[in-house]
Amino acid sequence: MMKTNYEVRYAAHPEDARHYDTTRLRRDFLIETIFVADEVNMVYSMYDRMVVGGAMPAGEALKLEAIDPLKTDYFTQRREVGIYNVGGAGTVKVGEETFELDFKEALYVGRGDREVVFSSKDAASPAKFYFNSTSAHKEYPCRKITKEDAVVAHMGSLEMSNERNINKMIVNQVLPTCQLQMGMTELAPGSVWNTMPAHVHSRRMEAYFYFELPEDQAVCHFMGEPQETRHIWMHGEQAVLSPEWSIHSAAATHNYTFIWGMGGENLDYGDQDFSKITDLK
Repeated sequence: MMKTNYEVRYAAHPEDARHYDTTRLRRDFLIETIFVADEVNMVYSMYDRMVVGGAMPAGEALKLEAIDPLKTDYFTQRREVGIYNVGGAGTVKVGEETFELDFKEALYVGRGDREVVFSSKDAASPAKFYFNSTSAHKEYPCRKITKEDAVVAHMGSLEMSNERNINKMIVNQVLPTCQLQMGMTELAPGSVWNTMPAHVHSRRMEAYFYFELPEDQAVCHFMGEPQETRHIWMHGEQAVLSPEWSIHSAAATHNYTFIWGMGGENLDYGDQDFSKITDLK
């Protein structure tokens, strides 16, 4: 039988977060377990009410159930969802529509009273559906998005250890959404740094999901106020919450890919307050 697990994460004041030790930082911001066979795992965050989760259908199809904090009959009754497949081929059925998603393909699901069901094409190579969800004020059409549909920004250089492609996929330049914005950043071999120079955006929170990282390697995620930074060591297929007051950047022991998702007041990708690298503390 399928199982849905969830936990609630509360928001932190930056002056309080300055005093957190490693255990508290990891408990409040790191999402360690996302994919378990035949389970749907979610974190309901008080940062802009974003839900971060994953579904891994192996032996059976998995339904995206309305967890208790939503107080709704359907998960998407008052929510939009962005979904990425980071595993084997699979399908997402939204009401009567079925969307096929291969590796690194995405799906936007608009608000509406209908079931969302995840399935894998091959149980031996199950799909892994990573998703972000934010509250929605109106319904927009569901749409599959591939890297060919994305607005791509090639940034950085191998000399600076940060050559990368930023694939803006579930963004307002590609399709209409209420507040959710998502994309996928792929680092070139030999590059390890993302989102540097670091920035904050006070009108949007963010979640980062790291993958394509070998099991024996790790990524060090940097967070906190620009003058009061902290770090969290992470493994592949884990996610981290980034408050609106926090930077979000990382360096790893290997190149990797990460999916970023944002919720908040605006849809402007360029609304960022940058910090000079030499000013970070």
